[in-house]
Amino acid sequence: MVSRIIPVETFDLVVFGGTGDLAKRKILPALFKRFCFGQVPDGSKVVGAARGKLSTLDYRSLVAQALREYGGEMAQDSEKVSAFCEHVDYVAVDARGEGGWTELADMLSPDVVRAFYFSVGPGVYSDLAQGLQRHGLVADDTRIVVEKPFGHDLETAQALNRELAQFFNESQIYRIDHYLGKETVQNLMAVRFGNMLFEPLWNAQYIDHIQITVAETVGVAGRGGYYEKSGAMRDMVQNHLMQLLCLIAMEPPAQFEPDAVRDEKLKVIRALDSVQPHHIVRGQYTAADGEMSYREDVDNPRSKTESFVALKCLVNNWRWAGTPFYLRTGKRLSARDSEITVVFKDTPHSIFGPEAGQHRNELSIQLQPNEGITLNVTIKEPGPGGMRLINVPLDMSFAEALGPKLEGTSDAYERLIMDVIRGNQTLFMRDDEVEAAWAWTDPIIQGWEARGDVPKPYDAFGNGPDDADVMMRRDGREWRGLDK
Repeated sequence: MVSRIIPVETFDLVVFGGTGDLAKRKILPALFKRFCFGQVPDGSKVVGAARGKLSTLDYRSLVAQALREYGGEMAQDSEKVSAFCEHVDYVAVDARGEGGWTELADMLSPDVVRAFYFSVGPGVYSDLAQGLQRHGLVADDTRIVVEKPFGHDLETAQALNRELAQFFNESQIYRIDHYLGKETVQNLMAVRFGNMLFEPLWNAQYIDHIQITVAETVGVAGRGGYYEKSGAMRDMVQNHLMQLLCLIAMEPPAQFEPDAVRDEKLKVIRALDSVQPHHIVRGQYTAADGEMSYREDVDNPRSKTESFVALKCLVNNWRWAGTPFYLRTGKRLSARDSEITVVFKDTPHSIFGPEAGQHRNELSIQLQPNEGITLNVTIKEPGPGGMRLINVPLDMSFAEALGPKLEGTSDAYERLIMDVIRGNQTLFMRDDEVEAAWAWTDPIIQGWEARGDVPKPYDAFGNGPDDADVMMRRDGREWRGLDK
């Protein structure tokens, strides 16, 4: 079986911020790979738009260099790169003025899907939206893509939603979270709702707790100005981890349709209890192995911004009452590791006696670096000498299990950009969902600011502050190791 390449309509995609880091690292390589797999129809066009005065030829050279650097093995084929660049144009646009808008309008084709990717800071979103409307570039099949951070708090998120709603219908706005485009995240829905094996057990009666971890080995150097204003709570928990929690906890939608899925996710966010202060741990990494500390990276010796946060969350509904969700994310930890682990309860009675050992089933969904799913089951340890139990994994690494079938599968940005062209919003956040997430997050941040809490220092390349382990041990539980 080979992955199916589902065609899309002919499109024009304008990337505002087309010379920026996100465009070069993610957006352009994603489009190039879809082009190589035959998913970019003839007549489609990619237009880079930025403030710099470049010719289209200069921009194509920039694109080719970005593809060689970030486009993987296929981008080493100069003929493919040249063929893709034939679809690429460039225009200098003044987001807050009149310059370049007429030239941009002249580049676009009539009667095709138009998508505008706002690969710029949120402060420019409203200006771009106004410019598109003012110059007659918005039609019924026009879409805009906006990147996080979508607001800094509830008030700014609501203001941004109002501003965009002046010029676009909600059905035209695609708030992108690349975590939702990952193959394993979507497989989470397939595992839950496509297998009779799991759904009857997916509730508080059988699940002891759930852990969601997004750990990174890198620090914040190079992003210090942004990160000092956001911290791990705003940068990761409010969006990425929240989305993963929703997919794990939501009820089965009536059908796999955008608003049906997003309705169920919204119900989860609204069912979240307030987080108690003793269920929050914040940390900052210290210097180690020649790497600077967080405070040195952000050039603020008195910083109170967290580079690590761990939370115990409770979903106050029928399915999950009493089952905790533990969220953990941090910079400069011992391993790059993003996973969701569902820990099932012990058997109600062990017939094997205490000497056999206590074991429980765990379902681990690995998001990165190696996508896959592992189910730990209990078996007898081989050999004579009585009944001793051990856990062994039923392991499905996608790379090993699917092998060449993965060749045509897309990464997160490839999949999400193609969904924009199709007009499929299933994997994008809706306005009320974003606002509900901020409504839950804001009191947590306001609480520790009011208390004057200072993040706990933790050793770089470790597992985070000891207080995070203490929080788990109070409940008789422990975190899964990052270096497994």
